[in-house]
Amino acid sequence: MRFMLGEAVRTPKQTDDERDTHTILVVGKESVGKSQLISSLTGRSAGETNFRGSTVRADRYRSGNTEFIDTPGILRNSDTQTTRLALDALDQQEVVLLVAQATCLDQDLSDLLPLLVGKRLAIVVTYWDKVQPGEAALEAIERLSADAGLGFVPVDARELTDRDRQRIIEALRDPPRLEKASLTARAGWRIEPKPGWMEHRIAGPLIALLFLFLPALATIYIANAAADLLHPIIASWFEPVIAAVNTTWPNWARVVLTAQQGEFGYGLLNMGPFLLVWAFPTVLMFALILGAYKASGLIERINVAIHPLMRPFGLSGRDVVRVMMGLGCNVPAVISTRSCSSCSRGSAVSAIAFGSACSYQLPATLAVLSGAAVATGTSATLLTGVLLTYLLLTTLVYLRLTSSPQSRNSLNVLMTPSRPFMQWPTLPALWREASGTVRQFLYQAMPVFAVICIIASLLAHVGALDLASRILSPVMRLFDLPSQAALPVVLASVRKDGIFLLAADDGLSFPMTAAQALTAVYLAGVLLPCLVTAMTIGRETGWKPTVKLLARQAAFATLFALILAWGGRLLL
Repeated sequence: MRFMLGEAVRTPKQTDDERDTHTILVVGKESVGKSQLISSLTGRSAGETNFRGSTVRADRYRSGNTEFIDTPGILRNSDTQTTRLALDALDQQEVVLLVAQATCLDQDLSDLLPLLVGKRLAIVVTYWDKVQPGEAALEAIERLSADAGLGFVPVDARELTDRDRQRIIEALRDPPRLEKASLTARAGWRIEPKPGWMEHRIAGPLIALLFLFLPALATIYIANAAADLLHPIIASWFEPVIAAVNTTWPNWARVVLTAQQGEFGYGLLNMGPFLLVWAFPTVLMFALILGAYKASGLIERINVAIHPLMRPFGLSGRDVVRVMMGLGCNVPAVISTRSCSSCSRGSAVSAIAFGSACSYQLPATLAVLSGAAVATGTSATLLTGVLLTYLLLTTLVYLRLTSSPQSRNSLNVLMTPSRPFMQWPTLPALWREASGTVRQFLYQAMPVFAVICIIASLLAHVGALDLASRILSPVMRLFDLPSQAALPVVLASVRKDGIFLLAADDGLSFPMTAAQALTAVYLAGVLLPCLVTAMTIGRETGWKPTVKLLARQAAFATLFALILAWGGRLLL
């Protein structure tokens, strides 16, 4: 399909290629179906583009010489970074496609038209299948169109017809400018689904938490089971290569590729298979589950239901979903906090850095606790349950004590669209929602992981890790830990898979009690976020706030680990 729209707006600095491209900025509130509409309209998958003057990426759909840029959903009167970027993007584009939701059409137009005065504009009204069909509804659309002097095209974005596509193309061919900020005509309806169990005052939050945590635990179990199956196979492919590098390659190559230090290798070849078979399946499954929640409308129901529970800890209902995303990978989770309000973004980032055990940390933790259970004759399930419960409780205490009073204010209501209709997600919609997280993992997290592998290899080669562990060995006694625990704690502050150093040969690598094993794993996991997470937080929020966050987290983690160490001696 080739779009023949009006002439592109030219500026003196545009290249010939840019002048030949007709760029249309797509704006609208959250969950109105922008991505579904553009994907159906163009028949293309999303690429990526940068907002001008920003490192934040937006989805780009190109068909012929027409490019649609899908901006983040606008939360009117909010101060989220994504809303600011969407509003800034309006200053850079002339032609705009406004996507409004039929179920709350009057409210969408009242909120967004004032932002678009002077723009060449066409309006697509989605969720038209939810409006009672008939002449009255079509006459209301005609009144709005005549009042605004713009083309209004009502559609069901999930089942876009050829006629719908042609009408949208015609509306965008040479769209008129919006001359007025408000309309006198009104649609006159507001349509919402009936309240369900999720809206129940008592049962709703409990059901919402169940929807959050059970899929997360199932994802961890299934992804780890897949990794258990794949890891021996992938490792067997790499073992001959690692052996050849260690025996025949020059020293500088061995330092980077294997960095063998006793039983543990820090290099790219050692850790590459681990990244692929442990981290990637977890990220993929989390992305698919969260994608299903978003595409179905369930995520907004969950957000509203759990918001009252999370507000005392400085988080909104939306933020909890982002923290849960960190269980797959901290990098896309931290990036997703761009959609947080400024008063809660710091709390969300802190929660991810402190309490979201990523797909590197989780399997390492489970392996150590399994070894501890064998060595001490206790239950691996019990140890895992104690650790996860303690991690959850200390994360909540940490947030309660460090979040701003503004974020905990009882008047801080959740900004959310009207209660969404539930619908079964289609496979294209599911993958479109999930693919952004997967892309962030592959193109942002993995390159940083590779850099961290090289850094850790060099630190191990020059003896910096051993030196740090020797310096910290006496400190371990404060936590009732043997001196050998210092190296795993140090390495885990660089890469969370360093927790594996606490276990070897299906058991503990050195004698510890069950309480000591819990303390060692907890301290290594939360003392500091890994370098990948720390670097991502630095890029997102600035390095000065990041240093403050790291110092604060280390202080609280030390206190909580001391309580676990000496309290655990009495209970375990």
